Amino acid sequence: MSAMKFCRECNNILYPKEEKERQLLLFACRNCEHQEVAADNCVYRNIVHHEAGERTQVLQDVASDPTLPRTKDVRCSACGHGEAVFFQATARGEEGMTLFFVCCNPSCGNRWRE
Repeated sequence: MSAMKFCRECNNILYPKEEKERQLLLFACRNCEHQEVAADNCVYRNIVHHEAGERTQVLQDVASDPTLPRTKDVRCSACGHGEAVFFQATARGEEGMTLFFVCCNPSCGNRWRE
């Protein structure tokens, strides 16, 4: 699938268009009358690739988010620091919300849940 399609007649960009009578996806030029049937029904695909470090970094950055609530009622099991940021989210494979904690010690970044 190419990123963009261009008109064979005037070289302008082709835009997706539905032909309801025949239930077809077309690519049509807005400048001239050129239209062509789409080879694939996929108009756009966004594929996101994550590295293992990217996922970890996102959670470590959560500790410096000033909009999230903080608590001093917990102790980090990894470093013993007495402050953590907490938030609720759904855990993979589980129903309902889970309370997540992230240690506020910049050199730790440990995360746990209750």
